[in-house]
Amino acid sequence: MTVQSKHRRRTRRGRPHDQFMIAMAILALVMAGGMVAGMITRAVSPDGGESAVGAEPAPPPGGPSNTTRMVHLDRITGDISPKSVVASPTGTVIANNMMYSHSSTLYDADSLELTHTVVDEVDLSQFGVPDRAGVTQGAPVEAAFTPDGKHAYVSQYRLQGPGGGEVAFDDCRGGDAVGRSAVFRLDVASGTWDQVIEVGRVPKFISLSADGTRALVSNWCDRTVSVLDLDKGEEISEIPVDAAPRGSVILPDNRTAYVTAMYADELYRVDLVTGESELVLETGRKPRHLVLSPDASRLYLTVSGSDELIELDAATGEVLRTAETGREPRTMAISPDGLALYIVNYYGSSVSKIDTGTLEEIQRVEVGENPIGITYEPTKGRVWVANYAGSIDVFDDTAPGASTEP
Repeated sequence: MTVQSKHRRRTRRGRPHDQFMIAMAILALVMAGGMVAGMITRAVSPDGGESAVGAEPAPPPGGPSNTTRMVHLDRITGDISPKSVVASPTGTVIANNMMYSHSSTLYDADSLELTHTVVDEVDLSQFGVPDRAGVTQGAPVEAAFTPDGKHAYVSQYRLQGPGGGEVAFDDCRGGDAVGRSAVFRLDVASGTWDQVIEVGRVPKFISLSADGTRALVSNWCDRTVSVLDLDKGEEISEIPVDAAPRGSVILPDNRTAYVTAMYADELYRVDLVTGESELVLETGRKPRHLVLSPDASRLYLTVSGSDELIELDAATGEVLRTAETGREPRTMAISPDGLALYIVNYYGSSVSKIDTGTLEEIQRVEVGENPIGITYEPTKGRVWVANYAGSIDVFDDTAPGASTEP
């Protein structure tokens, strides 16, 4: 294997920022029928009491997810070019259609019907930036729902409009001439943008803390991650990592996070309070996406340039196991019981379902061209796959009897 857990310690400190209190969380593992059904998280409130910040998720429909089979339900098309697809906990699914369609589209998880098409345009003067009046256009990349499902925070690849600076590209050719971008907050019920938070250049992945108070945004062209205070609606710090930060997860302590630096072939641990970042792993080529197991004990990492899946100890960053994947694994999703991973194979036009107990592929299904995003929709037990070429495949994953399809 090319992946090595060298644990070479490199610590960086972010720019000074307001100190904030982060709640420590207590995890209770709930065992049901021999499997982990979920967890309950409680946080210490400012007055010293406890307040619930998470709820025990229901087991997935259909039984343990490593015993069920994905069955194709539908292919959604239209004016979409989905870079990502993300399910809320309450029955809404969002697809983010970047600069080719300039929209976010919302779907009902039950009927699969389109409920809103939200154009990526705002007038920044209505969001506290009076010198940037007029139409500013974004480019939706990734989304993260609040725990109650009422809002989605959507990263915007670039802002084009008054005062926007040079056009942004993945090769970061414009340097400092490219303007900083933003995260837009979407009110799910009305399908309207109701908040804009400035972040760095070319923001991509966004993750939320379990208590819903913080967000972490990967600034691709700044080699940093932005920490957002969601109650205040503002960036409170930028933490340096390395070239092309992409995937991230925040642990249930609401303070510790992991971030991939995709072009540096590195994985970092960051402290959202102190602003320090620490290199914990040198990987193979292009580490891309991270997911956290429901009990928060394991991290899963796709290394897209090396066709590899890595399982790590979430507390230490230690590599536990590795496995081969399909061609160019990108985004993953994990089932609520933590027994199955779903990985898109970008150049294979397929999705692999992995048993987390063995890290073996138990099913492979064909999807549309260039699958790039995937999510597990918990209310119906369905897997949604965003195909960059212009479609979304939806699979039911409640049928009994998983099997391998080469």
